Amino acid sequence: MAADVDHLTRSQARRLALRASGLDRPRAARGAVPGGRALQQVVGRLGLLQVDSVNVLARAHLVPVYSRTGPWDVAALDRATSRAPRRLVETWAHEASLVPPTTFRDLAFKHAANRAGIERRGDTLHGVPVGRSPEVAAVRRIVDEVGPVTAREAQDLLGGDGRRSGDWGWSWTDAKRALEHLFFVGELTTSGRNAQFERRYALPDRVLPPEVLAAPPPDPATARRGLVEVAARAHGVASLRCLADHWRTATAPTAAAVAELVEEGVLVPVDVEGWRGPLYRHRDATVPRRAHGRALLSPFDPLVWERTRTETLFGLRYRLEIYVPAAARVWGYYVLPFLLGERLVALVDLKADRRGGVLQVAAAHRAPGAAADPAAGAPGDAEVAHELACELRTAAQWLGLADVAAGPEAAGDLVAALRRELPGAAA
Repeated sequence: MAADVDHLTRSQARRLALRASGLDRPRAARGAVPGGRALQQVVGRLGLLQVDSVNVLARAHLVPVYSRTGPWDVAALDRATSRAPRRLVETWAHEASLVPPTTFRDLAFKHAANRAGIERRGDTLHGVPVGRSPEVAAVRRIVDEVGPVTAREAQDLLGGDGRRSGDWGWSWTDAKRALEHLFFVGELTTSGRNAQFERRYALPDRVLPPEVLAAPPPDPATARRGLVEVAARAHGVASLRCLADHWRTATAPTAAAVAELVEEGVLVPVDVEGWRGPLYRHRDATVPRRAHGRALLSPFDPLVWERTRTETLFGLRYRLEIYVPAAARVWGYYVLPFLLGERLVALVDLKADRRGGVLQVAAAHRAPGAAADPAAGAPGDAEVAHELACELRTAAQWLGLADVAAGPEAAGDLVAALRRELPGAAA
């Protein structure tokens, strides 16, 4: 290896990744409940929060903040997205995501690519004509004239039921389809969401802060380099595939941006034990002597987004099984990895029973590749169960649930040890 290439063991790479992601230390004990400042710190570290409507435990974009701060005031998110000056807006990044307003403008090249892709596919979105359809033009006028609207409100103004017969799987109205097209290509963002979690679609120039709107349009190459650096900071150590996946951008131009950042010294080529390269470390990324954090991780957490990286660094082949038939699931319906120290040591299938006031554990398994190995510092079942029980109590507190329960139907090789811990577990 050339002298300018770092050499990292897998353990060092894990600790470096955890430090970059803000998951290498115990969460700070705070007198006040973390709010807007904590939210901004997490977004500043990760670059974005992926939005998803799944609400089995909590909305997907809320959990990465909890993982890093502990119980936090989720009302801070509504303030950041619904009130001026907005600190976060929604757009298409790594799927639908919340991003800082400046990032929305930096993603203009991606929005343009989205539009070009739709045109290449015959001007369709999910198989339905959109781009030059009369409905798109009409809905664009509605948003311009009326202001922020939900899809239901836009359809009422458009008139008619708006639903089409046929075998199309997305039961969207004409207004919803048009709004999603405009959102996908960056012509619309949101002014927040309502209590039913519906987007309130809005024009960017009505939502973005004045200083962002007044700035010169971003140069696409500069914007792409900046976003790649954000991804590199969030990962600490990453492959080209990881860096492109962070913003779901094309590989070739991402590779060109990576090459420029290597030339500038922002990214440093690195060799990691057992991980096929080329790989890159952000120049500011550091390897802590040890990682001793504890966290439940959302399936939508950037630490585990890129599944090849997760498998290589943590020895865990992790897939979300919501859309897998129940009989074919391996770990459960909505499974969260449990981080302890530098390892993903367990997989726990959770559901918030809000009516019953209980955090239900449907399954708890030791994660593959995380078997107890005292010589290597890997914890045994009793320690994992104790720490997991403590974390579940904390999560229940955050969700406003009074108890945690692993019922008689709960499955998994860790359930028995976890049940012994739940009655007396301290948060």
